[in-house]
Amino acid sequence: MNAQRKHSSSPSLRRDTRAVSEVLGVVMMLAMVVTIMGGVWIFLNPYISDFEDNTNWNSATGIAERFEDRIDVAGGAPEGTGIRHTLALQSTMIRPIEKVETWTIAADLVPNERVTVRHLNTSVVGIYAMNETARSITIETPTQTEHFEFNSSHQEVTINHTSSRQHWMTITVFNHEGEPLHRSVSYIVSGIQITTMLGLGEHQIALMNDARVERFPNEPWSVTQFPNIELDTLVNGEHRLSMVLNDVTINGTLGSGNNIGMNMISQGPMTLFTGPAYDVTFTVTNALNDVITPQYHDYLLNDYTLHRASGTLDTYVGYAPYLRASGADGFTVETHGAPLYLEVDVQRVEVSR
Repeated sequence: MNAQRKHSSSPSLRRDTRAVSEVLGVVMMLAMVVTIMGGVWIFLNPYISDFEDNTNWNSATGIAERFEDRIDVAGGAPEGTGIRHTLALQSTMIRPIEKVETWTIAADLVPNERVTVRHLNTSVVGIYAMNETARSITIETPTQTEHFEFNSSHQEVTINHTSSRQHWMTITVFNHEGEPLHRSVSYIVSGIQITTMLGLGEHQIALMNDARVERFPNEPWSVTQFPNIELDTLVNGEHRLSMVLNDVTINGTLGSGNNIGMNMISQGPMTLFTGPAYDVTFTVTNALNDVITPQYHDYLLNDYTLHRASGTLDTYVGYAPYLRASGADGFTVETHGAPLYLEVDVQRVEVSR
């Protein structure tokens, strides 16, 4: 009996043992799956983050390129007309950069006079005509126009005015017959900034006056595209300096979402210079960051620096420093006596929902 009982209880113990083994096997298998999945996630997480960063960066770059193209189209349209465009702004924020870049351009309009216009303070300008032919000036701003007459003088003539330079100001000097002798322009342009979140922080792209500057997290601003300024040699040996200033303002907020529609309306193009010019000078100052203006200067003076180092400035045609070699006093154009034509236009665009 004892032997029979002992023999009959063995299968029951083996079934219990098998049940426990199956449970342990399932638990161990689940543990292995979780461990493998966790290891795969840890291994792939940096690549997934890089992929997401690259996708967001490509999206921001594409938005910047489309903005530039649409601004060029809208800026050349008649006043009050423009285009409507739709963008996907899921991971991107667009905000205005107001009054970020200041351009000053001055040139004599006749070959037999040299006129200098100085802003002594916010309400006083000084006019000096080397041959004493200047007799009057006109000051134009977005809100008013002032005209002043004065006597000829071999010294600088000071004019008190009430105009503001907060956006743009044009000063034209005339002779006694009302012919323009000189024009000096100061224009402050606005732009837009495109911000995208990356794994390490914000990636920023700023569009200002057809230039593009970019900054990655923990890196300084870098100019990837310079302003629209060109010096061409014509078939007759003469030269033409062309500038297009883009002034872009955002009215209200654009928001975010899959399909954000926005209007790009022209505020009317302006022509500041057109025709022969003499003793041309211009300056540019960017207020977004201190490292941007020196990059502009290096770009403009790159060819001049190479020619100066090689001792070939006597044949050099191009941008040159006006006074100091660094360009801190502005720039001029070296043509070695060949006629120079100056074309300066402004495209003004308002962006709104």
